[in-house]
Amino acid sequence: QSFFDYSHGYVNVTSMFMYVDCGKDASGKLKIIPCKTFKKISTPLTKKGKNTFLFSNYDELVDSPIEIGNQKEYQFEASGVTHTIAMYGKGNYDIERLKKDMAKVVEAETDVFKENPNKEYLFIIHNLTVGSGGLEHKKATTLEVERWTYDDKNYLGFISLVAHEYFHLWNVKRIRPKALGPFDYDNENYTDLLWVMEGFTSYYDELILRRAGFYSKEDYMNRIIGTINYVENQPGNKVQPVAHSSYDAWIKAYRHNENSINTTISYYSKGQILACMLDLYIIKKTNGEKSLDDFMQKLYADFYKKNDVGFTEEEFNKTLTDFIGEDISWFIKSYVYDTKSIDYDKFFSGVGVKVVNTTKGPEPYLGVRTSMRGGKLVVDNVFAGSSAEKYGISVNDELISVDGFRVDSDRFSYYMSTKNIGDEFDVVLSRDEIIKTYTIKMGEREPVRYKYALDLTSSTRKLYNYWLRVTVEN
Repeated sequence: QSFFDYSHGYVNVTSMFMYVDCGKDASGKLKIIPCKTFKKISTPLTKKGKNTFLFSNYDELVDSPIEIGNQKEYQFEASGVTHTIAMYGKGNYDIERLKKDMAKVVEAETDVFKENPNKEYLFIIHNLTVGSGGLEHKKATTLEVERWTYDDKNYLGFISLVAHEYFHLWNVKRIRPKALGPFDYDNENYTDLLWVMEGFTSYYDELILRRAGFYSKEDYMNRIIGTINYVENQPGNKVQPVAHSSYDAWIKAYRHNENSINTTISYYSKGQILACMLDLYIIKKTNGEKSLDDFMQKLYADFYKKNDVGFTEEEFNKTLTDFIGEDISWFIKSYVYDTKSIDYDKFFSGVGVKVVNTTKGPEPYLGVRTSMRGGKLVVDNVFAGSSAEKYGISVNDELISVDGFRVDSDRFSYYMSTKNIGDEFDVVLSRDEIIKTYTIKMGEREPVRYKYALDLTSSTRKLYNYWLRVTVEN
């Protein structure tokens, strides 16, 4: 969102400038008149004189964020591109370390596509008390982070965010579905392909940290297995196909409710897993001659470089089939437009990794998520099919006691850990300020806990090392 106060101004241009329908293709000039205390303007727009900037059309104008204030600016060169960091707000960053590490990310990602289409690129970074996330643009990105995020504990999370948003300069801003450019600014732009746009980018943002030397192979494997476990334990993963999650982004992705966990799945995390499976499948099929990198290069060449056009779902699927050299509809039908279980060991075994679900059977399970609100323990989510749902616990119930003992978050977790499957216990709660008592029987579930082990032969070792290779010298 656009924001102005005494300390700085930030313009997310779509929220500021309207357009005349017949004038979207017109070029123009933008004149910025900052208040007297503001000395700098940071934007990817071409500068033409003092505080004046050029744009070739409305699309370029609104894809160019603007930071106005007294931000600190730093530069580094990587992959033949001049990068500027516009840093707003105080933080515990070491700028020399940042420039060095961000350059590694740029180089590793440019290596995926074998070229970087920009001559200049801008990182606008807002260091805030509370902040997380980023927004991509063709020649820039805006990142919002907590100001103390640069310590050793959180640093790689920041670098991963950099990797994610920078990868978008190819995947989303140039490689894209037809719905994502040129935009229809008057209507929602629907597509089934956000699992590719955001999911593939999420896959690469962690793989790039391995290729740039931030993660060891073991670090990376733990990250991808962790994502698989997260997705597989979401009830919505068995309800909503990831293509539908993509299509529903306008009405559901950023409008979560208490039941979202039961009915939806993230196209970021599920798409990340599908990208990984495709990468492993391609590496195995070509004996390490090709990978998902080569497919991304093909999309970039066939659609962006030739005519700068987007693709339909059908064109994407055909391009994937042509690239792999076989009908890949089984993958799309089963995992993208349906919710069939993925045989992870089948995909990972091709590179010498054995993946096994280590759960030993059903475990005690109530089926609620809670949080402390104003000193009260409140139910945030009730999982579908759980004993909590069966016995009538609802979202926003205040949990007061278990078996006569008052509970807070820690005590409630402890009491639940002492219960076995089938145990009965009394819960006193307040709903709409009416006290209720429920006798509940502890339920069960069989969670997914995948773990991996290397099972390398001479041939699979080569493929494993190729998959998790380092491409940037440290």
